[in-house]
Amino acid sequence: MAYKTINPYNNELVKSYPDATSEEIEQALSTGDALYKKWRNEPVASRSETLHKIADLLRKNEDELAKIATIDMGKLISESKGEVELCAMIADYYADNGADLLKPTPITSRNTGDAEVVKEATGVLMMVEPWNFPYYQIMRVFAPNFMVGNPMILKHASNTPGSAEAFEKIVSEAGAPKGSLTNLFASYDQVSDIIADKRVQGVALTGSKRGGQSVAANAGKNLKKNSMELGGSDAFVVLSDADIDKAVNLAWRVRIYNAGQVCTSAKRFIVADNLYDEFLKKLKENFEKLTPGDPMDPNTTIAPMNSKRAKEKLQGQIDKAVEGGAKIYYGDKPIDLPGQFLEPTILTDISKDNPEFYDELFGPVAQVFKVSSDQEAIDLANDSELGLGGTVVSGDPQRGKRVAEKIETGMVFVNSFFISLPELPFGGIKGSGYGREMSELGLMAFVNEKLIVTAQEPDWNNPAGGLAVFK
Repeated sequence: MAYKTINPYNNELVKSYPDATSEEIEQALSTGDALYKKWRNEPVASRSETLHKIADLLRKNEDELAKIATIDMGKLISESKGEVELCAMIADYYADNGADLLKPTPITSRNTGDAEVVKEATGVLMMVEPWNFPYYQIMRVFAPNFMVGNPMILKHASNTPGSAEAFEKIVSEAGAPKGSLTNLFASYDQVSDIIADKRVQGVALTGSKRGGQSVAANAGKNLKKNSMELGGSDAFVVLSDADIDKAVNLAWRVRIYNAGQVCTSAKRFIVADNLYDEFLKKLKENFEKLTPGDPMDPNTTIAPMNSKRAKEKLQGQIDKAVEGGAKIYYGDKPIDLPGQFLEPTILTDISKDNPEFYDELFGPVAQVFKVSSDQEAIDLANDSELGLGGTVVSGDPQRGKRVAEKIETGMVFVNSFFISLPELPFGGIKGSGYGREMSELGLMAFVNEKLIVTAQEPDWNNPAGGLAVFK
C-alpha cells in the first residue's frame, strides 16, 4: 500500500512514506506486549499526567498540526484547528476521569464474601482508522485505552500519513513510554497478520461497511474482541411545526462541514410537505453562497474532497442517481479549480427503486425527500441499511424527542447540531457497526471486567444455595 500525501487542493505530491517492514511489525508487537505487562503493575492514575501533557502539546502545536491535516486531506484550516482542540479535550477528559471510572464496582450478592468487578487491561490493540478526521479518529481510541493500559498499534489511511506521524510524535514528546502508540505504514495483509498474533487482544476500526466486514471477519476468526464504527446515511427530519429558517441554518452546515465527508453528517433530509418547497429554496440559497478555494484561506467556505478517487466515486453516484430518475435541484457543475472540488449538490425525487437510494453519498450532496406525516418520516428514516446518527427539528422539543425515540440509530440530536464530545457515547447499529467509543462506554470497550469474590475463609457449604463447584 502506497502511503503518500497528495494535497487535494493543488494535486501536488507532498511526501511518500516507506511501507512497514516485517522487522518493524515484530518490534511494535514485542514492545507493546512488554509495555502491557509493565503497565499491569502500575496504577491507572500514574498515566493521567502524561495524557494531560499530550493535551497541552496538542494545543501548543495547534497551528502546525492543523496545517498538516489540511494538506493531508483538504479540510478547511478552521476545521482542522477545531479537530485538534477536540482531541485535547478528549485527552483531558480521560486524564481527569479515567482512574475513577476504572475503579472496582462492588456487587451485593448472597454469596459468602465480598464480590466486585475489577477493570483490567487486556493487551495490545490494533487500530485501523480513516482519513476524514485524521487526529480525532485516533484519539477516540487512544485516550481511553492509554488510561486502561492497552498499548496500541495504528494503521492509518494511506492518504493521511503525515497526520499519523504527527500524532505519534506528540505522544512520544509527552513522555509516553515507547509502545504506547506505534504508527505503522502497514498493508491490509500485514494488518491481518497483526490481528492474528497472540499478543494482540482487540481491534478497533472506523471506516466503511466493506472494510469493517473484512476486518471483523478476521478478528472473529481469531477470537479477538472488536469494535466497528462504520458509515452512516443519517436522516435529518424536519417536522411540520419547525421554524424553517432555523432548520435550514442547521441543515446546510451539517451537510457541508468537512466537505460533507462525515459519517454522522446528515445526508437524507426528510421534510414535512408544508415546508418542503421553502426548505429546498433556502437550502439552495445557502449552497450558492459557498466559496470554494484554498482551504488554508479563511475566506474559503467549501473545501475540496480528500482525493481524486473520492471525488470520482461521488460523481459516479450522482450520475447513477440521475440515470435512475433523481433530479438535480441545484449544483453538479464543474468548479474551475485544479483541486478535487465537487460543487455542493441537491438531489430530489429519489425513489426507492433508485440504484442510489440505499447508498451513502460521502461528500457535499444533499438528498431531499417530502413526507406528509411524522410516521412517514420515521418510516423513511428507518428504511436504511445503516444506523449511525440522526437529527430531528421541531418547534416542540418533546414532539421531536418522541420521533427521535423511534428512529433506529445509535445517536439522535433534537434541535441541535450533531456534536462530538468526550462525555457523549459514539456508535451505531445495523450496518453502521457495533460497540461504542467515547464516554465511559468507550473506556470499557477493551477492558476485562473481571469478577473477584473474596471470603475470609473457605466455605464449602455454599449457604447461598447456588451451584457449588465442589461438594
